[in-house]
Amino acid sequence: MNSSSVGVHILIIIACIFALWSGASMLVDAAARIARRLGLSELIIGLTIVAMGTSAPEFAVSVTAALSGDPEISIGNVIGSNIFNLGFILGTVAMIHMIHTNKRVVYRDGGILIGVTLLLLFFMRDYTLQNWEGVVLFLLLLAYLGLLIYQRDLDEDEVPQGEFAWKDIPKLLIGLLLVVLGGQYLVGSAKIVASAAGLSPYVIGATVVAAATSAPEAVTSIVAIMRGMEQISLGNLIGSNIFNVLGVLGLAGALSHPPLEILSAAEFGSLVFLCVQMVLTALMLRNGWNLSRREGALLFVINLISWVVIVWAGRPMV
Repeated sequence: MNSSSVGVHILIIIACIFALWSGASMLVDAAARIARRLGLSELIIGLTIVAMGTSAPEFAVSVTAALSGDPEISIGNVIGSNIFNLGFILGTVAMIHMIHTNKRVVYRDGGILIGVTLLLLFFMRDYTLQNWEGVVLFLLLLAYLGLLIYQRDLDEDEVPQGEFAWKDIPKLLIGLLLVVLGGQYLVGSAKIVASAAGLSPYVIGATVVAAATSAPEAVTSIVAIMRGMEQISLGNLIGSNIFNVLGVLGLAGALSHPPLEILSAAEFGSLVFLCVQMVLTALMLRNGWNLSRREGALLFVINLISWVVIVWAGRPMV
């Protein structure tokens, strides 16, 4: 493939990133106002509505990749996005401003995130995610959402104010359309660029595509922390990771034929690394019930190292 053709697909990827970013922003904006109308707290909004909205690009990319027979991009995108969320984004947010935590977000939500990721690790021990395993993951997402709704009155955060307007409904639908179309074309172009670069689709999914689809989480969390809405920022990142594992990969695994699979021990190793990173992050959040700037910098560096390892492991053999 000539360089001009690759350049066209790089431009398509950039356009898709813009579509994903813009679409997810519209989704989050409209969905958050609906949530406020329902009287939900900042933490619940971050863990549910905002997390689902910012995870929409991952959903579009991973499900599209699964249905088009590209399981490595599908799985790599979810694992890479979760590593990116807990490393680059959470680390950057903490470096901007110390994040205060509490027992509920650490023990309940952090514990659930670690638990479902360990479950995914168990399911993927044979390098394959069977359809029934994907169904189990998706059902666990519904159970988690039910738990949050059941415990919504126990949250101590104030309910932010906001006015719902009927224009939010078409805005939400347009955002969803941009996300779906952007995800579809991003997968196709990413495969072509990966082939031209001599890297595996998994590496592209776990790095370039993961960073692109995590852009909404990054923007939302950074804007939230700068506006003093710590719980939305933290809840968005934890909730997005839970939704990525249970909702995105769960649905992709349930719908994929043949079942999703990874092809090497190195790819499985990145999932093991994600589990270790989650435990480390939970310990940091528990330490003094805050995430300091120094701890944020450490998470950032750990994520950078993990990306170098993933790319190195997926380099072409010569």
